[in-house]
Amino acid sequence: MAFIPLLIVAGVALFGWLVMYLWNVALVPAVNGVNTIGFWQALGILLLSKILFSSFSGKKHKGDHAWKKKWDTMSDEERRRFRQEWWKRCGKMPEPPATQQQDKDEASL
Repeated sequence: MAFIPLLIVAGVALFGWLVMYLWNVALVPAVNGVNTIGFWQALGILLLSKILFSSFSGKKHKGDHAWKKKWDTMSDEERRRFRQEWWKRCGKMPEPPATQQQDKDEASL
């Protein structure tokens, strides 16, 4: 059991070193006016990117398209009302890929 915390610390240190290495080797020579960073600054950048671009909930959001499931279960009348409301709020019509051809066929009738 003591192996897991050690593995976590090693992983964080490895990612911190990787960020520091990429910043100092790949980014600094390419951009003028950018200073090299140290290990702790790299860990700070890593933490900041985790806060800004991810979450700490532990949930993985891989392609959960609840809106698509809801759209597929809507009746034609519900879809029409949804499109009208969307048009009023956003100024453009949402068109899911699966129904674009159906709507074009309906419009041509």
